[in-house]
Amino acid sequence: MPNPFEDISKKNQKKLLWLLESKEENFTKGTSINSYYKNTNIVGIIISGAVQIVRANSSGVHNIIEELREDEVFTTGMNIYSNEIEIIAIEDTKVIIIDYDYIISNINNEKQYFNKFIKNMFQIYNEKLKEKNERLEILSKKSIRNKLLTYFEIQYNKRGSKYIYLPFNFKDLAEYLSIDRAAMSRELKSLKDEGFIETKSKRITLLYKKKTININNQII
Repeated sequence: MPNPFEDISKKNQKKLLWLLESKEENFTKGTSINSYYKNTNIVGIIISGAVQIVRANSSGVHNIIEELREDEVFTTGMNIYSNEIEIIAIEDTKVIIIDYDYIISNINNEKQYFNKFIKNMFQIYNEKLKEKNERLEILSKKSIRNKLLTYFEIQYNKRGSKYIYLPFNFKDLAEYLSIDRAAMSRELKSLKDEGFIETKSKRITLLYKKKTININNQII
């Protein structure tokens, strides 16, 4: 994921943040960040710590949409399900807060560092759109096995390695895939017993050399 300040000097970063009237905020672990900005569209850039973007539907079911860490970006109030979205600090977290309106009001600014910042932001949102499409591809699969395999395949294609390091724990993985954790554990055990994967803590090794995987039509 591109850094929002990529190719912007420290000196120009300070000018940019002054121009956008940004501020730094500290959030303790467990804090709902967007509860502080209910009626404001903001852009948050994580300096340290981590947040999870969680959607709680009308039935009270929580699904993790994504987990973000240093130099990654989130927004509030700009999602079709914004009333169901919660941004939660999962560690003590420091964030640069920028009011979205200040970005828009400077859109005709000719300063090079501002234009580079806007370009970086477009690249970030393009990456986020790709990630959302990947998740839709995963959720379109009917079986737990195919959801897992699709997730593994996406991670494999991104990194070009048979070693996948989960960005979160297995409980959060089940929520991300919108599947029951116990059922997912059983399916992972089956894949391991059948020789398709190996697991060690958060590392999953794909043993595809021994088998052929057809994502749409199960393992053959």
